[in-house]
Amino acid sequence: MSFGSVGQYEKLRGSAYGEIDPTDPRNAVITDLEYAPVNALGMVEYSTDIFILKPVDLERGNRRLIFDFNNRGQMRTGLLNDALLTNDPSTAKDAGTGFVMNLGYSIASCGWDFCAREFDEMKIDVPVATDDAKTITGPAYEYIVFDNNATIESQLVYSAASLDKSRAQLTIRELLDDEPVVVPDDAWDYCSPDGSAINLLPVGTPFRQSWIYEFKYTAKNPVVAGVGLAAVRDFVSFLRNSSTENGNPLYGYVDHTFSHSISQPSRLLNDFQRLGFNGDINDKCVLDGILSVTGAGSGDQVNFRFARTDTTERNRQNHLYPEGVFPFAHQVLTDHMTGKTSGRDERNLANDTCAKRFDINTSSEYWVKACSLLHTDTLGNDLPDPDNVRFYMVSGASHRVGDVTKRYGGQQFTNAVDPVPTERALLLALDAWVSNGTMPPSSRVPRASEGAVFAVPQTGSQTGIVPQAELGWPTIPEVTYTGLITTRYLLDFGEGFEAGIVTNIPPSVIGRPTYPNFVSKVDADGNEISGIRLPEVAAPIATTTGWALRRVGFGGDDGNEAEGQHIPFKATRAERIEAGDPRLSLEERYTDHSGYVVEVTKAAKKLESEGFLLSADVQKYIERAEKSDVLLFRT
Repeated sequence: MSFGSVGQYEKLRGSAYGEIDPTDPRNAVITDLEYAPVNALGMVEYSTDIFILKPVDLERGNRRLIFDFNNRGQMRTGLLNDALLTNDPSTAKDAGTGFVMNLGYSIASCGWDFCAREFDEMKIDVPVATDDAKTITGPAYEYIVFDNNATIESQLVYSAASLDKSRAQLTIRELLDDEPVVVPDDAWDYCSPDGSAINLLPVGTPFRQSWIYEFKYTAKNPVVAGVGLAAVRDFVSFLRNSSTENGNPLYGYVDHTFSHSISQPSRLLNDFQRLGFNGDINDKCVLDGILSVTGAGSGDQVNFRFARTDTTERNRQNHLYPEGVFPFAHQVLTDHMTGKTSGRDERNLANDTCAKRFDINTSSEYWVKACSLLHTDTLGNDLPDPDNVRFYMVSGASHRVGDVTKRYGGQQFTNAVDPVPTERALLLALDAWVSNGTMPPSSRVPRASEGAVFAVPQTGSQTGIVPQAELGWPTIPEVTYTGLITTRYLLDFGEGFEAGIVTNIPPSVIGRPTYPNFVSKVDADGNEISGIRLPEVAAPIATTTGWALRRVGFGGDDGNEAEGQHIPFKATRAERIEAGDPRLSLEERYTDHSGYVVEVTKAAKKLESEGFLLSADVQKYIERAEKSDVLLFRT
């Protein structure tokens, strides 16, 4: 298969073996690196899966590299090609539209996440920390929820130091704000000889569907997970700087480097920059441009003892891990509550290795990850944009692209607003900014001073509320609004936390101070007024939200994690009046099918003129509207 003027591509897959110097200050920031075994040269070794997709004739490429910061071992850049995701693209179907390849980019990836363990995932083998050959132990915590009634075992990330059940505790509750109830020792057990899994008793008893279990125990053998940061740094640096003699297949053909990441690795990139890994061991810039999607202002827990890269905070889950901790913003700021001064770009500013960066988030990250802290100080005041960063919120979009015909575990149909078309346009804008200084579209996010409503913490609860009246949310028949939103607490993880040692896990929220966070206000339809309003929001057929609630049997009115909602408008004025729906009907908005197509066309072309859509995607929106059944009965 050939890709326009670039021609054919070839794929290289294999393993890379690396080593890092634990005495180098650039590496010494890795927690427990001093406890990792070393070879005869005093170096810490690791191995990682690698992937390279490049033009066969590099002269016909664009001399740019995209590093696919894979998510839990799964590469995601294929989404820019509208392709099915695979770590082993081999067919025309795997190439999708070929968007990235038609532009001439090379693509690379490597393992960084020690929790990625399946056969086809991009894996990394990192060392286990020991204290002078003695086993290291420490407190560990598992938040366990299964949205099915068939699971009978729960795997632990770290094995228990002892199978003595009196040294562990399992609790259960139905809803997040319920009081946890201790599961008696005779009702659960370790179900593997090495203490790496637990089950309920009698054997074969399933975990209760969507109920919350929490397991506290003493774990052993922490891995030095931060080595994954060095692996990425050194692999990308090798591809852009090393010679053919050293085996570099891209030598001489990488003028600029970019990364593309979605969700988990975007949070890792926040840590990657904060810890200075965008500068290589020679203080050269690793990534020139970062396209970070849905990372909010959170980290990935990669650089703590007993690191956890497998979890992610949502409205209902994982609030008590050290994911959302200061610093949240790129700028160097002082936390008004602790007096600590830091910023995610601090180390890279010191050695001039800051990348140009686009932080693209959806509505969901503002509701479930306190994303507003990414562009405010710790008091909730707006910050000016850093010279090298732009912020974008995709209005009315959820973390996961849903299906408007399915509810899954939620109360409403799931939200299908897709941010990928905007990611394509912004990739080219980022490239132009890096390559020739063309200024990108201005940031488009809610601001404390304009279009925002602040959350209200609830004493003793892990979540807060956004008051309905202040948000502007309409009262829609058969739609529950509770205002549920994540609260960003300053949690106490123990005295060793600044050194990467978590000794108090899970911490309590009782009596803890909070950071202010906000979301975008909404219009009369319940659609957000701030951010990039894609045609689904600018010319809507439904209310779309970045938040959702679970339905009975799946956690009641608790938050529905990564899902959003698609709440359709009534077709006619008579139908909406009969239903008591305050939102205008489709016929009141558009009159007929052609009127709807006209409005979608206007919305899409406006976004193209602002730099948020490419012409090919504008045409797709128009064609999709033309083929839709919206008001066809009125034509």
